[in-house]
Amino acid sequence: MGGYRIGRAANVAISLLAFSLLRGGAFAAQISPAEIDRIFSFIGEHDPGCAVLVLDRGHVLFRKGYGVAELRTQAKIASETNFRLASLTKQFTAMAIMLLVHDGKLRYEDRLTDVFPEFPAYGKAITIRQLLNHTSGLIDYEDIMAKQHPGVPDEKIPQINDREVLGLLERENHTIFPAGTRWAYSNSGYVVLAQVVEKQSGMRFGDFLRARIFAPLGMTNTIAYEKGRNEVTHRAYGHTLAESKWRQTDQSSTSATLGDGGVYTSLNDLGKWVRALDNFTLLTKSEMQPAYTVATTLSGGPLQQQNGSMAPLYGFGWFLDPYKGHRRYSHYGETVGFRNAIQRFPDDHLSIVVLSNRAEVDAPALAARVADLYLAKR
Repeated sequence: MGGYRIGRAANVAISLLAFSLLRGGAFAAQISPAEIDRIFSFIGEHDPGCAVLVLDRGHVLFRKGYGVAELRTQAKIASETNFRLASLTKQFTAMAIMLLVHDGKLRYEDRLTDVFPEFPAYGKAITIRQLLNHTSGLIDYEDIMAKQHPGVPDEKIPQINDREVLGLLERENHTIFPAGTRWAYSNSGYVVLAQVVEKQSGMRFGDFLRARIFAPLGMTNTIAYEKGRNEVTHRAYGHTLAESKWRQTDQSSTSATLGDGGVYTSLNDLGKWVRALDNFTLLTKSEMQPAYTVATTLSGGPLQQQNGSMAPLYGFGWFLDPYKGHRRYSHYGETVGFRNAIQRFPDDHLSIVVLSNRAEVDAPALAARVADLYLAKR
């Protein structure tokens, strides 16, 4: 009887191990942590650094911080360290818009002037869909600011917020190309989308994100940062290497905008976000499909950029370009002192996140090197 119980227990343990490997450990026994450590070996122990996350079917295979979040305190980067996401924010802004569509408060084909009747006439041609997929042709608000402050160093230009960006665009009378005819990456478009969220929901943008995305998913340390209204806990500060010395470069004139880049979060919370996307927790698979549908011209053809080159494949807040034959949803984020990347391989059930508070790194390339380790085992 005793031998039978031991044998049965062993069989159960083996079965559970096999089930674990099938669900979330297909790569676990194949890649050693040392292989990832080598990719990030350029980061000094006391220098600004990176946080790295690898998920397989939502299960954590690797999660580690390298370097420090702040030079003054020498606080180590950890899984709870919160980084400014920069343009990784756009996937949250896109989700907010999609939730409003789900609620029946917005349609993708609504015009900018349907939401803001006071917007100039050129807004009649711009749809919510075109704002989401960067085919609106809106002028870059940073270009407008540069013309307003010619020759003025960025650190002396007052910070601008989303409402003020909308005001700048309302004083223009044209776009850089007719809406829907070309593709140009547009921070202006995503700042405007944050204002659309506020107008249609009746809530501040950050409050809407918290109520409809962050709180339901348990992303308790993720915020849209507004100085004086909230604080970033476990905060990483941005840095730039100049003349062999690090200096803190954490804020710029555009660091107060929210819709295009204002969210702070950590590896821990991004793991919850990726799992929610994979499991269609917030929206159904069919409701999410527009986010993963490549933007086209009004006639359904491929898009070109202004210089005539082919546009990258883009949906709502996600680049959709494949990688070495693998379907991929990705995005990068760059702002003063921060470089970030997320790469999801839906057919391989693999996701990579690299967050960095040092300006010289190529976060997408680092994420791709990590992905290479795992995809090579497929």
